[in-house]
Amino acid sequence: MKWNQLTFVLALAACAPTLSSCTGMQYKAALDERDAENQQLRSDLADTKGENRDLSAQRDSLETALAEANARLLGEPQKQPGQNFSELDAEGIGYGMRDGRMVISIPQELTFAAGKAELSANGKKALKAVAKTLVGNYPKGEFWIEGHTDNDPISKSKFATNRDLSLARAMAVLDCLVNDCKIPDSRCVVAGWGPHRPVMANDSKTNKAKNRRVEIIVETVK
Repeated sequence: MKWNQLTFVLALAACAPTLSSCTGMQYKAALDERDAENQQLRSDLADTKGENRDLSAQRDSLETALAEANARLLGEPQKQPGQNFSELDAEGIGYGMRDGRMVISIPQELTFAAGKAELSANGKKALKAVAKTLVGNYPKGEFWIEGHTDNDPISKSKFATNRDLSLARAMAVLDCLVNDCKIPDSRCVVAGWGPHRPVMANDSKTNKAKNRRVEIIVETVK
């Protein structure tokens, strides 16, 4: 072996422990950096989950407040002194005044099965009483037929949303009034509000039942 080659080999051998030590320190530093990044990511994830829980709670609180505000704004129709429609009373149909308009409120339990939009036999019978009241007392009225639901998500139904369900129910009521009871179609308007116009806060089974309804609002025409 030539002298310069031997010198290089000896020098490399002398540096080997130092190189090994440097490599080990660099590896440990890389591991420490990775662990620190993982710890930060775990901390960020925990913070995000906490923020999501807070946002979810705020959303639920706002939805409840909105429902309660709507309930206060809308309210159940109030029967006036001397206001008496015996045919509606006999069928268990609510009625009264709201904002100066006559409102007939037909509960879902009387007309439709849960999640369905096909009128029951009792529902058709009830609507005949409604038609008699409308024709006899509001011969020039226009009738706004509005479907409403509670805020429970749709689960077992062919309808994608509560709004779809409420609109289908309002259309079923329209069909019965027009085709079976001979109310002029040109005097009717149909809307489906879904859960967005409650008369009570959706905080109990009793209140939710009151929100599941079809209302007929009478607009008097001079």
